[in-house]
Amino acid sequence: MRPRGLLLDAMGTLIGLREPLGVTYADHAARHGLAVAAASISAAFPAVLAAAPPLAFPGLAGAELERAERRWWGERIDAVLAACGSGPAPRALHHDLYNAFAAPALWQVYPDVPGPLARWQAQGLRLAVVSNFDQRLPALLEGLGLAERFEAVVISSSAGAAKPSPLPFQRALEALDLAAAEVWHLGDSDDDVRGARAAGLRAVCWLRR
Repeated sequence: MRPRGLLLDAMGTLIGLREPLGVTYADHAARHGLAVAAASISAAFPAVLAAAPPLAFPGLAGAELERAERRWWGERIDAVLAACGSGPAPRALHHDLYNAFAAPALWQVYPDVPGPLARWQAQGLRLAVVSNFDQRLPALLEGLGLAERFEAVVISSSAGAAKPSPLPFQRALEALDLAAAEVWHLGDSDDDVRGARAAGLRAVCWLRR
């Protein structure tokens, strides 16, 4: 059966960084007196992220939620620097890096994304984003020219759970007013597949090389 709606992951599916994460981290760390190799940061980051608790804060909203998001990312920054034999980071570096990655200029829309989104929307598919991310994402999608394609953007930090929990997917289904059997999910990770299937959706894994 042809779906009526499509949920899409954000990072690694729709958008990605223009340059390695380690470059931005190392540049900002240097401004605060910390010398760390960009390549070392990039190599350490995936394991640090994999070991982190979910980026999800049940019951929080507004300024309290943003503080929790900033604290979560600050802990990841300290963990990455520690893995590289440096740190801990000054609080100002936590804030600088959080703000830096809120800028659309650091991100790019993958070239194979705009065309399909336009076709899907023209065909009447209801589109939404489901992402393990924070409150910076809607503004990023706006700045990158993608926001108009989506009826809803569900982020784990405010949804109260992160993929592979089915909860973020259920929030998106509620926003689209569609049943799980009517919707597919497209993402790039095992968490995408597991979470979507747990919510009753058909899942498509799209791995970029």
